[in-house]
Amino acid sequence: MLFCAPLIVNGFAMPYFPVWLSSLSMSDFEIGVVLAVPMFIRVITAPLAGVLADRLGERTIVLIWSGCFSLGLAFVLFFAKDFWPVLVIYALQSAAYSPYLPIVEAIALSGVRRWGFDYAQMRVWGSIAFIGATMLGGWMIGFLGGAMVLPAMAVGFGLTVAMACAAPRIGRPRRPSPITAITEAPPQSLRQPDLQLLLIGVTLVNSSHAMLFAFSAIYWQQIGYSGTQIGALWSAGVAAEVLMFFFAKAITRRFSVWAMIFSGCLLAVVRWLIFPLDLGFSGYFVLQCFHAFTYAIMHTGMQHKLVERVAEEQEASAQGLYFFYTGIFTAIFTFMSGYFYAWFGVTGFYSMSVVALFGSCFAFAGWYLQPHRLGSGGKTSEAS
Repeated sequence: MLFCAPLIVNGFAMPYFPVWLSSLSMSDFEIGVVLAVPMFIRVITAPLAGVLADRLGERTIVLIWSGCFSLGLAFVLFFAKDFWPVLVIYALQSAAYSPYLPIVEAIALSGVRRWGFDYAQMRVWGSIAFIGATMLGGWMIGFLGGAMVLPAMAVGFGLTVAMACAAPRIGRPRRPSPITAITEAPPQSLRQPDLQLLLIGVTLVNSSHAMLFAFSAIYWQQIGYSGTQIGALWSAGVAAEVLMFFFAKAITRRFSVWAMIFSGCLLAVVRWLIFPLDLGFSGYFVLQCFHAFTYAIMHTGMQHKLVERVAEEQEASAQGLYFFYTGIFTAIFTFMSGYFYAWFGVTGFYSMSVVALFGSCFAFAGWYLQPHRLGSGGKTSEAS
């Protein structure tokens, strides 16, 4: 239930908040700015809130404040109709909301370490909640248009407050949250050139989804798809992601980590090349299922590579750096997607294919520069 609340918010906000912005007659450039600026802020505020949560005797205190501030700003947003007020209020709300899900993750991982809880069995309910919110939002937007977005988000933020109050109190953490690691210099093992190139490559491919998140619902609405169809398309991607995570253990036994990473990188290039074509609803449905590869399997491979290359006590630093790169690149390309979509319309998705191609090249360079490929006898530098 603690995972469900923030992902219900995301299920309403990610696909449909841009539709609400469009209903205010904002330009594509302005929509890109409103979506991108909070992402830059989030990269700063989430680690600082994470440090505070780790230093307090109880992490749920920060959860409660995060939910309350976010809910309050959700009501303030009802009165904003122009670009600058929306930008400022939404940026403040994103700053307040930024630590919520990472702290939930940290609480869940404490349960895994202390009591052997099954992380996947907890996290999957968040994904199911996201799918449910996306489908419900699509049905509602078909009747009410963009006017449904803010009330739906406010209900979601109300649930985050309720769940924060009901969250388990586990006391002072034994390990820091991954997002707090951004406030410190990364350890030597994370500074290896091959690992840095791989992290940059994978997070660039992740960030190539920026235009999809910002403008897909607007585009599908423009070409005549109903709200229910748009909800189904968004849900298809998340459902494919969940299925891939479910079968990830079996996949890792059959395929190498590099095969998982490169399949995601290369299919992302293909996905954004195909997206501007006239695919019809069934074609877009299949293309959305590519998310199982362009995110889920690639992310799984990246996590396995970090486990392989980074010591357990440096786990938080590795995840923090991954969060930092993903946040920065996604913010940059969300901002740029506002320009590209305004200039080129749906053909602007070709630019995301170029981003994914650059990411693939960085990932390949990381593979090529692995220590054991450079004559170190198969030993990594940290092993030696």
